[in-house]
Amino acid sequence: MTQQRTDGTPSAEPATAYLEALRGRLTADGCRVAATPWDDHQVVIGSRSDRKARWFGTKVQLFVLAAAVPQVDDAVLADFTGWAMEYAGDLRGGLPGARNALMVLPTLISANVRPSATEWAARDARILGTTVIARPVVVQTPTPGAGRATMYRGGVVWGGMFTTHVLEKASLYYP
Repeated sequence: MTQQRTDGTPSAEPATAYLEALRGRLTADGCRVAATPWDDHQVVIGSRSDRKARWFGTKVQLFVLAAAVPQVDDAVLADFTGWAMEYAGDLRGGLPGARNALMVLPTLISANVRPSATEWAARDARILGTTVIARPVVVQTPTPGAGRATMYRGGVVWGGMFTTHVLEKASLYYP
């Protein structure tokens, strides 16, 4: 039997279900999947590397770091994005910037997403140094099995040749 909350706070169950489904989509796409803690939350990490001739031999490493949280606002999303970029930077292989790009999709999932977080995620990509580019993702889960993902889908100057690839992967992971 599922307990219904009576204090007006949305249940965490839809967010947790979405996170588990995301884990499955990452695995199905050939990502290595692991987990790590962040601020009392379990973070699912999916990672993959791709190299294509059209990128002139440059390898792109894509990391998805995702957590289900009770509430998302722009401050929590900014904090998580900064942490995810640094964490992925520590995990990356190869020499930063030496034909080796790092793309990060820091993702927070919740039934309670503030409009400010959605706007912050949609506004632009974030860059750490010159080699880590993040596109924060907010997934609002109003009901089990449903999720509405918001992220920046425009181009970027630095790392722009990977935009199509990252957006194609995002469309697989956040249908």
